[in-house]
Amino acid sequence: MDTMETKLLPASPQAIEEAAKLLRAGETVGIPTETVYGLAADATNSEAVTKIFEAKGRPQDNPLIVHISRMEELDRVVREIPQAALRLAEAFWPGPLTIIMKKSDAIPNTTSAGLDTVAVRMPSHPVAREIIRASGLPLAAPSANLSGLPSPTTAQHTFRDLNGRVPLIIDGGACAVGVESTVITVAGEKPTLLRPGYITKEQLEGALGCEVALSSAILNKLADGEVAASPGMKYKHYSPKADVIILKGSFDQYRAYLETHGGEGVFAMCYEGEEKKLPVPCIPCGRADDPASQAHALFSALREADDRNAKVVYAHCPAQNGLSMAVYNRLIRAAAFQVVEL
Repeated sequence: MDTMETKLLPASPQAIEEAAKLLRAGETVGIPTETVYGLAADATNSEAVTKIFEAKGRPQDNPLIVHISRMEELDRVVREIPQAALRLAEAFWPGPLTIIMKKSDAIPNTTSAGLDTVAVRMPSHPVAREIIRASGLPLAAPSANLSGLPSPTTAQHTFRDLNGRVPLIIDGGACAVGVESTVITVAGEKPTLLRPGYITKEQLEGALGCEVALSSAILNKLADGEVAASPGMKYKHYSPKADVIILKGSFDQYRAYLETHGGEGVFAMCYEGEEKKLPVPCIPCGRADDPASQAHALFSALREADDRNAKVVYAHCPAQNGLSMAVYNRLIRAAAFQVVEL
């Protein structure tokens, strides 16, 4: 694609107005959210949305999340608002939750990847909401990275990936959450969690007062020919250039494995404080007893692996419940499902 000059501007009223002007003109803009940085375009404009895919190098069979700033904007993008969606919105919006509903005619197939549903969320990041409000548009915004790479959690990550590919990136600081939003569909018979995130399955069930089903694609590969109903369900995703391998077992087993598998370019992804106990160079990723800190640090840690020219990164397998499920879900895709049982 043709390169262009990419401006990186700190968030200010002037920068937000410039972003809104570009979005209204059918351009793309990198924006901060509380989860990860997003690459935004007018969700109702098929040509604008195509520019997102081109900038990211992303296949168009992956649906995009549409971002709104107020509940009043929801009617424009969905055909109907189920009672379950209202309950979830009341409990978790604005915030890191995406709800899938039947789409309105305003949403083109380019945005929904040909599905009759649309994924919608209301971010809590004040800059994201100001940009949506100023543009007067619902904004499609997947993560603002080159397709397949770890998602960006700073404006600098975004600039590194998309410099020359987008006209503007707004710097709103480091993302508070660090992994993409939880995705739940209420468009079928039963509410189903499609992608785990900061809002956990247990919290969703508490708000809905009923059981939430778990998509098998959260912890496993999509079956051959299975359509991705949500972003982040693809086979390999969020991955550095290094080969990521998950080691499943106790810390002692993890350390023993590393003692026999070290070498040039081999790194361990570990928790803070474990670096001195391991026999290979380490990339810390949050605290062992704090899944929120692991989520916050994960994508930065994966990017650090590339910065340090890692060839292989061995990651100690996180838990698979609560918020840890979100960390595991991203990590297993970064590893292309390579898991060694110790």
